[in-house]
Amino acid sequence: MSESNQQPQKRFCLVLIKPSHYDDDGYVIQWLRSPIPSNSLAVLHGLALDCARRKVLGGNVEIEIHPIDETIGRVRLKRIVSLIKGADAGMAMLVGVQSNQFPRALDMAAVLRERGVQVAIGGFHVSGTLAMLKERDRDVRRAEEMGVSLFSGEVEGRLDRVLQDAAKNKLEPLYDFMDDLPDLEGAITPFLPADIVKRAFGNTSFDAGRGCPFTCSFCTIINVQGRKSRSRTADDVERIVRENLAQDVHSFVITDDNFARNKNWEVIFDRLIYLREVEKIDLKCSIQIDTGTHRIPSFIDKARRAGVKRVFIGLENINPDNLSGARKNQNKITEYRKMLLDWKRTGAMIFCGYIIGFPHDTLESVLNDVRIIQRELPIDIIEYTCLTPLPGSEDHRKMHEAGVPMDSDLNRYDVNHVTIAHPLMSRAEWETAYAQASVNYYSDEHVETVLRRCVATGTSPGKTMSNLVWFRGNTDIEKAHPVEGGFLRLKFRRDRRPTLPMESPWIFYPKYVAETLWKQFQWMSLFLRCYLILRKVIRDPQRFEYSDLAITPVMEDEAETRELFQSAEAHPYLVKIQQVEKLRHGTAA
Repeated sequence: MSESNQQPQKRFCLVLIKPSHYDDDGYVIQWLRSPIPSNSLAVLHGLALDCARRKVLGGNVEIEIHPIDETIGRVRLKRIVSLIKGADAGMAMLVGVQSNQFPRALDMAAVLRERGVQVAIGGFHVSGTLAMLKERDRDVRRAEEMGVSLFSGEVEGRLDRVLQDAAKNKLEPLYDFMDDLPDLEGAITPFLPADIVKRAFGNTSFDAGRGCPFTCSFCTIINVQGRKSRSRTADDVERIVRENLAQDVHSFVITDDNFARNKNWEVIFDRLIYLREVEKIDLKCSIQIDTGTHRIPSFIDKARRAGVKRVFIGLENINPDNLSGARKNQNKITEYRKMLLDWKRTGAMIFCGYIIGFPHDTLESVLNDVRIIQRELPIDIIEYTCLTPLPGSEDHRKMHEAGVPMDSDLNRYDVNHVTIAHPLMSRAEWETAYAQASVNYYSDEHVETVLRRCVATGTSPGKTMSNLVWFRGNTDIEKAHPVEGGFLRLKFRRDRRPTLPMESPWIFYPKYVAETLWKQFQWMSLFLRCYLILRKVIRDPQRFEYSDLAITPVMEDEAETRELFQSAEAHPYLVKIQQVEKLRHGTAA
């Protein structure tokens, strides 16, 4: 008998937690079902499974892994303490923690540390603040004072070391790998277990690549994941797809900040096309891209054939001065219509991000921009956000160094709260602009317009209606940003933010039940109203002949005829674009 077989078997308990964050009443935002799966949790879980398979803690140590996505699963801290204390060694890792989730992560870490559990925190807040600030962020410093181990950078190739240190009860205060970002070719497969995926409406996620070449000042991606494209191979992506197909998962969210700038986009699309067209595998995916993607030869056509059913485009604004000020110069308003119409021809549903609160915005200009977008741009869904100096971005660094007042509560840095002063709007005006933009865009009248455009251009009106209901309902009914929204809000009396008092059961439960019933009534009313609009559109005998300003072909005289180009800011921009075009044609000649 070998020496390893004679050693007593041991257990190492690893709990992976993707935190949620608190709502305005201090309760953790949780749902029975939520559509956005956590890529960070998928990556860490996949890497942990690989560590367990390779026996990185020794042949006699079993690594027991418990992944929890708090958005769709309650974190029971007493149970976690019991699990870890009941093993021979273990730790809790709070993964992919964004700035708005950091207060919740600290509150959980405090309880675990008080009970002697080893805790590590990683994610965008830790990595971003360490990369961009000269001194420790206040909340990161608080984590250090608790004895929490911090992880900065990416974990591929490094998890072995962290687990081995934890097994010896000797976690380092900081693991800093920001200057050594790993190659993703051949990296371990991100993987979420079926029970989590089912609660995410059957969606799972993976990053086909990391990094973005652009320099948007409000972005944290470029300062955490870098500006160089690091990509998985087509073989890697196929392996991810097949492992999920084996557990009956067919819907994938590719989380690259800009998949069009992934150096392997074409070979990855080709592989997905092969799986769909040759092997007849039913799969669909969502991608995020920039506004210039339509200029990449074959990209849009291959996206259609690869099963891209939803595309998210960072439109951000229609004011050229706002885009230039944010260094979003790749967004050219003169190409918005052509770009959107090119995507419309694929039948994909078009989601666009739109930021409210740029320096040139006013309440009136924002609502006017919404009206112009409704009339002239063929967008299906708009995701509105407030301009936020996210820790890890250049905007945040500059404001921090200049001593500009910013909201001190990180829980509000979720891009749907106002966190700084605005040069032209009061806080109330900014909040009104943000709320009213959504109300105006998702009006019954515009819902009908969007559905008519879908029928006329070949996009599924039924699926589009479901998403219109989702975005409108989460904003109006749940008072939650649609991206962090879900189905059937869950609240637990004892999971309230520690800075707020725990409510009496006689107050909490009746209020929660009444609130839940009222919300479900509102949801059903909204769905019925939108369904009746859909039925009206589908039954219209002239539905395929519908046309309007947004879906008509691009014309040469649009600079003179479209309201999109009539603002004071658009005129000098158009002159500049025309001069560039003349020089380009002259050079070509």
